Amino acid sequence: MRTLILSTGLVVAGASAFAFQHQISGRSDDRALPGTLPLAELQAQLAEPGAHVAFVPDAPLGLTTKLATVIPADNPLTPAKVELGRQLYFDKRLSRDGTVSCATCHDPARGWTDCEPVSTGIKGQKGGRSAPTVINRVLGRSQFWDGRAATLEEQAVGPIGNPIEMGFTVDEAAKLLDTIPGYKLQFEKVFGGPATPERIGKALAAFERTILSGACKNDYFEAAKPLFDWDPADEKDPAFKAKAEQVLAAEREHRMSAAAERGRELYFGKASCSLCHVGEDLTDELFHNLGVGFDKEKPDLGRFDKTKVEADKGAFRTPSLRNIALTAPYMHDGSLRTLREVVEHYDKGGIANPWLSNKMVPLKLTEQEKQDLVRFMEEALTGSITEVEVPRLP
Repeated sequence: MRTLILSTGLVVAGASAFAFQHQISGRSDDRALPGTLPLAELQAQLAEPGAHVAFVPDAPLGLTTKLATVIPADNPLTPAKVELGRQLYFDKRLSRDGTVSCATCHDPARGWTDCEPVSTGIKGQKGGRSAPTVINRVLGRSQFWDGRAATLEEQAVGPIGNPIEMGFTVDEAAKLLDTIPGYKLQFEKVFGGPATPERIGKALAAFERTILSGACKNDYFEAAKPLFDWDPADEKDPAFKAKAEQVLAAEREHRMSAAAERGRELYFGKASCSLCHVGEDLTDELFHNLGVGFDKEKPDLGRFDKTKVEADKGAFRTPSLRNIALTAPYMHDGSLRTLREVVEHYDKGGIANPWLSNKMVPLKLTEQEKQDLVRFMEEALTGSITEVEVPRLP
C-alpha cells in the first residue's frame, strides 16, 4: 500500500521568517501585564465545553512521530491546562524580583530563544550557556544542553529555582500563585487543587508541547522526492494520482533555490551534517564534544557534570537545525555568531581535545560549498512555527 504525506499548508518562507526576527521591538513578555485578565472571564473560559477534554496537537509536515505517543499519560493536554501554562510562561512574577519570565529567555519573537550568547537573569546576572529553543521539545529525549532534565516537566521548573535565572524557589512560586485569585481558580479547575511545584511543571510542559515546527522547504522536498520519477500517465489509482499531484504541486510552490539544493547534497554528503543532525527534527538527541570552548582556560564540561563519565567531557546535546536561521548566535556558549562561523568550525574539524568526537574531522569545503551549505540551512530549514499570542494575566 502506498501512502503520501500531504502538505499542512503552514509555511513561513525562509527569507520572511529571518526578517521577522529583526522587526520585533521589545520582548514578548513585556506585553504580558498582570491583572488584565478578569476573574469573570476566566470563569467563563473554564466552563466552556471541551475546556478540560484531552487533545493531541496536529503535527506539521515533516514531523512523523505520532505525538500522542510522546505526551505523558499522567499529563494529557487540555485547552485549559495549556492556557494556564501559557500564562505562567509569560508571567514575570515567577521570578524573585518580577523581572524575568520563561519568555524572557525563550521568546516567541526570537525563535523561542533570546538571540544572545548567554542569557540574562535577575539582577542582570549572566548565565554560562545560550538559551536553547523550545520548538519541538515535545520530541526531546532529555532537556537542557547537558540533558540533566529527563522530562519537560522537570525542565520547566528548573529556571524558577535557579539563583542566576529567576531566583525563586518553586515552592515560593506556588505559594505566590495561590494568592492570585485567577491562578488559584485555574489550578483548582485544571488539577483539582492549589498550585504546587509539580502542577506548575505540568502546566508549563503542556504549553511547551504545543510549540511545533515543520513544513519547511526541505520537508516539501522530502515528501515529493519519491515521486520525482513518477509518471502520472502510468498511474491506475485515481486517489493516489490526485494526492501525488498535490504533493508535487506543493513542492513546486515551496521549491528551494539551486544553491540550497546543492547545500542539501553537501548536508547529507561531504559535509556530514546528517551524522548528528538527522531524523524528523534534525537532531540525534545525543551528546557530542565538538571542541567548542576548548580554546579557553576552563572549558564547560557539559554532559560530564551530570554523568561524571570521562567520555562525556565537553559533550553537549545536538540541537535541532529547524529554524536555525532564527536563533543566532550558536553553540552552547553562543560563541559562534553566524552560520558561516559554524560551518568554518566544522570545516576545520573543531578544536582538538582528548574527548573530541570522532565525527569531527576536517571537511575541506570550498568557498562555494560553504556558501551553499549556509544557504540550505537558512532557506530550506525555516518552516512554520506555532503562533502564540502574548496572554493577558490574572
